[in-house]
Amino acid sequence: MTSSVAPVSAAIPPVLAEVVRSGFVEGHHRGSLVLLGADGSVELAVGDPSAPVFPRSSNKPMQAAAVLRAGLDLAGERLALAAASHSGEDFHLDLVRKMLAEFSLSADELRTPPDLPLDPVAAETYLATGHVRDRVTMNCSGKHTAMLAACELNGWDRATYLDPGHPLQRLVHSVVEEAAGEKVAAVGTDGCGAPLMAISLTGLARAFRHFVLAAPGTAERRVADAMRAHPEYVAGTRRPDTWLMREVPGTLSKMGAEAVQAVALEDGRALAFKIDDGAGRALGPVLARALRLMGVDAPVLDRIGHMPLLGGGDEVGEVRAAF
Repeated sequence: MTSSVAPVSAAIPPVLAEVVRSGFVEGHHRGSLVLLGADGSVELAVGDPSAPVFPRSSNKPMQAAAVLRAGLDLAGERLALAAASHSGEDFHLDLVRKMLAEFSLSADELRTPPDLPLDPVAAETYLATGHVRDRVTMNCSGKHTAMLAACELNGWDRATYLDPGHPLQRLVHSVVEEAAGEKVAAVGTDGCGAPLMAISLTGLARAFRHFVLAAPGTAERRVADAMRAHPEYVAGTRRPDTWLMREVPGTLSKMGAEAVQAVALEDGRALAFKIDDGAGRALGPVLARALRLMGVDAPVLDRIGHMPLLGGGDEVGEVRAAF
């Protein structure tokens, strides 16, 4: 009798983090990771960083560079917000609404799904004051506002701005391939509805390296500089991307959903990784370990890398890096 069960692939991703409760390892988070040296060469590869992944919001710097190439003049906090997965804190929402007004756009034109603030503390306050899910509150609303503004500037159709064949999205596609140094392997739909381009983790690390080393005044460097100068607008006051960019000068950092992370240091060293099961709780420990392997020595790594497990309200274990 022939079995209908498919064979298990031998290419099982290695363990990047382990879950330790009361001294007992109760689980593992597998994935792939790549570290690049200052010259762009691969210094460490764990798993298969050459395989394509959806970078999710780690693609946002490339999307922001595309709106600049489309002629939209953004700078400072506004440009940082265009590359953001913002937490939905008051200062984020205030700036999104200001940008909509500045470009004569309506919040109704945003095709972001209505959502609550990404930050749990901000979400509790938002709900307690009687608010409901809103398109502006969704963490990608800054990016979508910038995309709509670029369409308005160029006379492109705003109603179809998220279609993969739209002129703006074709430009994003080109920027992603140029920055990553490879062809897009697949195109999907991100959680916010925008087209999502799959590249390898090595390509993602190369893209972040490209942004920090780009010549001043280029779209890529303008995005990197804005994100690094205003990291609280890229993430939020209680987010590791903000902490890292604030406390390790010159660092560009952007996480993505499904446990993707990309970072480039000022000298061109870069990293990218993905936790295979999408567990966000493994991001911090893996990120802190990877940065230490790259030679970064900063107190913020202890803060980023600490992911406690609780039992009865007390800390009884942790998620820790395992490579």
